[in-house]
Amino acid sequence: MKILACSASILAIALAGAPALAQDAEAKDPPKWDVSAPPGLPTREVKISVDEGSWMNVDVSPDGRTIAFDMLGDIYTMPIGGGTPTRIAEGLAYEMQPRFSPDGERISFTSDRGGGDNIWIMNLDGSDKRQLTKEDFRLTNQSSWSPDGRFIAAKKHFTTQRSLGTGEVWLYHVSGGSGVQLVKKPSEAHQKELGEPTFAPDGKSIYFTRNTTSGPIFEYAQDSNNQLFAIDRYNIETGETEQVVGGEGGAVRPAPSPDGKKLAYVRREQTKSKLYLRDLATGEDRKIYDDLDQDLQETWAVTGVYPNMDWTPDSASLVFWAKGKIRKLDIASGKADIIQFRIEDSRTVIDPPRPDVAVAPDSFETKLPRGAKVSPDGSRIVFETLGKLWVKSASGGTAKRLTSEVDAMEGYPAWSPDSKRIAFVRWTDAGLGEIRTVAAAGGQAFTVTKAAGHYARPAFSPDGKTIVYERRTGGYLVSPRASAEPGLYRISVSGGEPSRITRSGEHPQFGADNDRIFFVDGSNLVSTDLNGEAKRTHATGELIGDYSVSPDGRYFAFRQNYQAFVMPMLPGTQSVSASPGGGPLPVTKASGDGADWIHWSNGGAKLHWSLGPTLFSADRSAMFTDAPASKDAKPAKYEPPKAGLSLSMPVTADKPKGRIALTGARIVTMSDKDGGIIDNGIILIEDNRIVQVGSLAATTIPAGTPTVDVSGKTIIPGLIDAHSHGPYGVDQMNLQANWTEMTELALGVTTRHDPSSGSALVYPSLEMRRAGLTIGPRSFSTGEIIYGAKAPGFFAEINGIDDARAHVRRLKAQGAHSVKNYNQPRREQRQQVVAASLEEGMRSVAEGGSVYSMDIALIADGNTTIEHNIPLETFYDDVLQFYSGTKVGYTPTLVVTYGGLAGDPYWRAHTDVWKHKLLTKHAPASVLAAGNKRRPIAPEEDYVDDDSAREATKLARLGVPVAIGAHGQEPGIAAHWELWSFVRGGMTPMEALRAGTIESARSLGYDKYVGSLEAGKLADLVVLDADPTQDIRNSDKIAKVMINGRLYDAATLNEEVTGTRKRPAYWWEGENGGGGEGNSGAAEGHSHGDGD
Repeated sequence: MKILACSASILAIALAGAPALAQDAEAKDPPKWDVSAPPGLPTREVKISVDEGSWMNVDVSPDGRTIAFDMLGDIYTMPIGGGTPTRIAEGLAYEMQPRFSPDGERISFTSDRGGGDNIWIMNLDGSDKRQLTKEDFRLTNQSSWSPDGRFIAAKKHFTTQRSLGTGEVWLYHVSGGSGVQLVKKPSEAHQKELGEPTFAPDGKSIYFTRNTTSGPIFEYAQDSNNQLFAIDRYNIETGETEQVVGGEGGAVRPAPSPDGKKLAYVRREQTKSKLYLRDLATGEDRKIYDDLDQDLQETWAVTGVYPNMDWTPDSASLVFWAKGKIRKLDIASGKADIIQFRIEDSRTVIDPPRPDVAVAPDSFETKLPRGAKVSPDGSRIVFETLGKLWVKSASGGTAKRLTSEVDAMEGYPAWSPDSKRIAFVRWTDAGLGEIRTVAAAGGQAFTVTKAAGHYARPAFSPDGKTIVYERRTGGYLVSPRASAEPGLYRISVSGGEPSRITRSGEHPQFGADNDRIFFVDGSNLVSTDLNGEAKRTHATGELIGDYSVSPDGRYFAFRQNYQAFVMPMLPGTQSVSASPGGGPLPVTKASGDGADWIHWSNGGAKLHWSLGPTLFSADRSAMFTDAPASKDAKPAKYEPPKAGLSLSMPVTADKPKGRIALTGARIVTMSDKDGGIIDNGIILIEDNRIVQVGSLAATTIPAGTPTVDVSGKTIIPGLIDAHSHGPYGVDQMNLQANWTEMTELALGVTTRHDPSSGSALVYPSLEMRRAGLTIGPRSFSTGEIIYGAKAPGFFAEINGIDDARAHVRRLKAQGAHSVKNYNQPRREQRQQVVAASLEEGMRSVAEGGSVYSMDIALIADGNTTIEHNIPLETFYDDVLQFYSGTKVGYTPTLVVTYGGLAGDPYWRAHTDVWKHKLLTKHAPASVLAAGNKRRPIAPEEDYVDDDSAREATKLARLGVPVAIGAHGQEPGIAAHWELWSFVRGGMTPMEALRAGTIESARSLGYDKYVGSLEAGKLADLVVLDADPTQDIRNSDKIAKVMINGRLYDAATLNEEVTGTRKRPAYWWEGENGGGGEGNSGAAEGHSHGDGD
């Protein structure tokens, strides 16, 4: 099969392709971390005993006597007739995609044992493993030998600002080198798959697979009845590419026969994967096998759209994996035989961090005061906590309220240059925002802007006469009123008519001059005059999220990788490149573990920033010297401050006082596997805790206890959404009545975990909820994800364990109990996040981004949960035994299932969402109509949420904590869609309810406090008008909800019995409301994308 000579033109390319020979510019020194034995992470073994496997790549030796295959990250060889395989690559490293060399003496394979996925070569017996490619960001996989054995083609993976992107075909000499680019990605912005390179048997061309859909942006669940992929052929001699196979159903995984006459490939019929054969002489296609597992055409396919397959040397048979088995198909007869195997061995795993989380403490310390600013004279600090502004002396002491405001939110404080006044934004949901100023000592505030609007980030001019600010648009979460003509504005401090300076830009600010403003434009620092003219670009960056110019105009700070950096401001109109590494001008990293709200005082002599509740300060003079160091002197080394001023405040948590008894209901306690059901029961609650659950007939209710008769109803624990994305407010302002959160509560969601959110909104939201200032579920979060893609403002660079520790400590300081380990490209980076999480007592939730091999590695590495579904149609015994032998949870997020149409489009198509009796009470009518009235529908078999649910059910029955995760889809009802989809996939209603309550709690470490109705636990529960244990579709028929001991009517969200609080008005209600007619285009709901 691999015996023909490779074209000499390959060598010509290798010698002549000078521009492509340089190693990727982003490469760095090799990581000093052993993936196979990560320091500080104890391992153990999980036994497996299987005769079937999942997603197995298969290859046939040149003599046709041996096959090589992978399973769960190990590589085996075995006689082609079957038997007991020999493991030749094993351990914690994930190794896959074995390919025999043409002489049959060596095997190329993909391995992360060097830190990240690269191509390696080993002897046939597994000895002498050597790394061929040495990428550390643009990683490689899917190797293919040239027929003369001198070169290996591979796919190199390229990300954009999303962590999963496209590929290129590269060629490497077997002795090493940085490789030669053959097939280039279409553009730097391209996000669609290109890969599966396979040499033609004559060595003159390389087949590969390419996503052919229009546009550069990847989309999930495109219609595979059409052509999504095609197989192209790259001519090595001419450098030209042509399409070989395409058409409806697409074409992937090219496998040319050794005689060069045929091409096997995978295509879809009626969205189902089938094995086809192309006669390369006639162009005739025919189906040769009907029962494959589902390919990955409708999702990401970084390591291949279908596993490798191979021919026998005589071109008579094809060996491939399908339905858990390795099969040998005789092409002439169409007969497929199973190549039997039996594997009895183990896999190495790390146990995950699983600390308990204090769900509702009686008191707490605020963790994320927002917008902290030191006065220009350095004497005081202003900041926002719990929706109000506070002032504190720089020397310490107790913070005092700046205003006596009761009925509004306050935020975005800014000092006047003389330190005597403070500008800020006052916000009410009904009246919108206004910019005010007030004396630093407090008193009567003056309203600067006369028209209501969506305002943010006011800043004074150096002479104190002008204020510049952002004017934004509304819609969806807030009223769309006053959304016209957004941009950056200026206005006199005494009021009057505002003037627009620019139509775009963020964070307006002044330097030393009154007639010029600086602002952030993308990742660049620019300035204009006060009319928006004479624009200059002062600094350009690739990954910078914010800038702060010193008051004297001589320096600026910037924020990248969540850290503060400082560099000199270049005079004049010349721009300079800004990056942590410096270059044209010196750069100093000012912060230690992270920095928010970077600003200056004392005329630019001091720099300040916040990390969680702590305000840090540093002298600018310590960051730069006035001259180079003398010849023999050691350069002065700046050390970031390790201590700062705490702005944290103690708060007593809100909870009701007294007892209440709920009587007569059917109570599903979730105290055991069968639900612990009590008919005609009673729940006795004192303050915010359950004190007794039992039979009404056998319980004596304490005298004077208020009683609520709920006879004929069913009570379940409050739902716990283990994967739920906001929104929690707008920019850095939480709302008085966030209708999305209140809808969640009305639909029975009492606790949420958000594995990707803005720290500046989600942690203050939880603090306000605990303090009793707003209504909604309690929402825990990872804050910003520890993200591997190079997205400005979000990229979390990890080049060693200390970097991982800094990111984890930063998030912990802000209020996180868990971190999101999200698509760091290298295995060692992901392991370092786990190690840092264990050190800090944090949970690590992870996502493999629809990459099966990454999911399995994340499980082995001891992440606490896997978020989103493992992208296989079926989990075979290897995955089931392996996963259930770990302590890792699973949140498959059925509403956004990878691989096809998910639960969200299913339930929108099969229910009248816009008519739901609770949604219509709590959501804008326009939003409901826009997202649900005109809904497409597909055949039942095209939806894959039930397939994913079926496989998750297997894991749940083996003891894996399987949880619901509504992903922030349609607020409130999406959690029920999760329950319903689990039942569609084969769970019993009770099993689905467990996934929405106690199993979610167990997965997240909340189960000591919530998840079941038992004495000592928090009083979180849902009162239903019908029994969901009989029909899961009854789960949304909600009459009342109790959270933390407070009882609310689901339709009104007015408190009953436990208090008298009335729900605040939504933005579309009352005098300034719009009847629910919002700008649905401004919605902050979630589709399935990166960062989720």
